[in-house]
Amino acid sequence: MSEIGSERAVNVSRLWSGGLATAVVATLVIFAGTLVFRGVFEIPVLAPEEAGHLGDTTTAAYALIAAATALLATALLHMLLLSAPRASTFFGWIMGLAIAIAVFAPFSQAAETSSQFATALINLIAGLAIVSLLRSVGRTSVRSRAAAEREVTEQEHLTSPPPPRDPEGHPDQSSSEPALQGEGLLPDVSQEEYRAAELRARRQDEEEERATRLLKNEFALRDVLQDSWAIRAVASTQYRGRFALVYAPFAFELLARRAGRARLTSSTWRPRR
Repeated sequence: MSEIGSERAVNVSRLWSGGLATAVVATLVIFAGTLVFRGVFEIPVLAPEEAGHLGDTTTAAYALIAAATALLATALLHMLLLSAPRASTFFGWIMGLAIAIAVFAPFSQAAETSSQFATALINLIAGLAIVSLLRSVGRTSVRSRAAAEREVTEQEHLTSPPPPRDPEGHPDQSSSEPALQGEGLLPDVSQEEYRAAELRARRQDEEEERATRLLKNEFALRDVLQDSWAIRAVASTQYRGRFALVYAPFAFELLARRAGRARLTSSTWRPRR
């Protein structure tokens, strides 16, 4: 996948659905961390000591901040995917520095050391969850623009009605309008004339392909043929751009000349085409 933003197509619905899910995960990380530290280790974290195991309104506000951070990170990732080269690398650095700030911020507050470490650990886990989930969502939400355009074209082709066809199964071009008018070609040739010429060319190509197949089959069977009852080709070549066989000189007579006409030899006979 190209790292140039203009060559990427972002699936917006998938990206933001993943962002909302990440916000829910970040919120639950805050409540789960609060429950573990307050209920199991009896460390007063994210709320006064007299609050319950899940804290109080301060804890809820902290959880909402974590959810908002996840949504802001989603917006940042969306912007980087649309415009920045190496979006994943920039996103990792920006979020890594933000996590570092969130981890060391509790130590600047007046609180017990155990509460500071507990808050730092909760912030670290929430930050790592946001980064890991959003990077995974970003990878699955991005396609190359060429692939996206091919998918749209294929979808339009599948949903568009098939063109009318003639009895031979070919697209119907019986209109009297000039042939290939949209491309600006053959402006003075009607569709009927163009169609007739196209059919003649197609039949000629089919006849040439059939003749070529027969000659190739004959050349492939040359070791099976016997000189007593068959004429065997000794080599194959190209004659006027077509497959042809080369025979050793032999005497022959055309059926039209059997009645008293001169015998011919292969020296005056061109290779079969």
